[in-house]
Amino acid sequence: MGIELRGITKAYEHAAQPVLREVNAEIQDGELFVIVGPSGCGKSTLLRMIAGIIPITAGQLAIDGQVMNGVPPKDRKLSMVFQSYALYPFLDVAANVAFGLKARKMPVAEIKKRVTEALEMVNLTKYRARKPRELSGGQRQRVALARAIASDAKICLMDEPLSNLDAQLRVKMRAEIRELQRKLGLTLIYVTHDQTEAMTMADHVMVLNDQQVQQIDTPLDIYNHPANHFVAQFFGTPQINLLTVKAEQQATHELRVDSALKVVLKEPLALGTYTLGIRPNQLIATTVIGDTGNAQVINVETLGEQTIIEAILDSGVPVRIVQAGQVQIDIEQRIEVTAKGAAFIFDDHQQLIVEQGGITDDQLVTAK
Repeated sequence: MGIELRGITKAYEHAAQPVLREVNAEIQDGELFVIVGPSGCGKSTLLRMIAGIIPITAGQLAIDGQVMNGVPPKDRKLSMVFQSYALYPFLDVAANVAFGLKARKMPVAEIKKRVTEALEMVNLTKYRARKPRELSGGQRQRVALARAIASDAKICLMDEPLSNLDAQLRVKMRAEIRELQRKLGLTLIYVTHDQTEAMTMADHVMVLNDQQVQQIDTPLDIYNHPANHFVAQFFGTPQINLLTVKAEQQATHELRVDSALKVVLKEPLALGTYTLGIRPNQLIATTVIGDTGNAQVINVETLGEQTIIEAILDSGVPVRIVQAGQVQIDIEQRIEVTAKGAAFIFDDHQQLIVEQGGITDDQLVTAK
């Protein structure tokens, strides 16, 4: 079932400004839609308004074409998975999964069938008689997933369900949730502050910040075509380098950070001050002898397949550089930092105005 948000706003009495302003989005039937943003940006508030737990101040929410403002949560035909698992400690796994079904006075045979099928899907059949305290964090989250699956709702809301798990388990659970969502044909709305989860799981991503939507697009389009400073910084690890530059000549075709670090433009820019955004993998660090070059290395992280170099330009501006492979470079080493050419140019309102030499859709490699 599809979901439509039209001008959704949430404000609290006596608050200086609304929590969310004019949120508009269309979530297609059967897609995995991720809402991402920093802590306090309103992600969970939006999810709870969709669920009906929090009332909508202004705007309209429609599910499957029907307006849901004011409709109680139990009548919205959706399930929800929380960060905290929300399991009853005195009930075993099977009873936790069955609890909501019993509350709806479903026939015993139907409850047993749904619980069995749900536990099979999340590989917890042999744990059905255990209490939550006897399970690992990942297993507890699977119980919460099984409970959502057993409800047979076609819409599932997930509020940071993996944030309590360790890194390796999060990777495994991401894949399992994605596989279950496709298998069951769920419309899944997933809230997270982790841009990696958004990039690896989503069909579409909504980026929230400063009480409003910054961008809605596919993960790759958000990475390759960020709408503004915030989106460019939020997506990508290490973070993009944002460097202040001036176009000092009318209709200039070149933006210079310094004599070595510059970007040549295809189209001219007018006089003014701009922000040059360059991904760390679009910078090159070349070691030099003596005091030449334009930067000094302050930190090096060798990760096996790539090396992350942090340096300070002679102007005092920090930059991050990612180079493939294992690069041998010393801290305090002098280097020359240059750009490969791909860059983003933002105006003084932090909005993207030029994409310079970035990847385009027809350059994407398709797996054979």
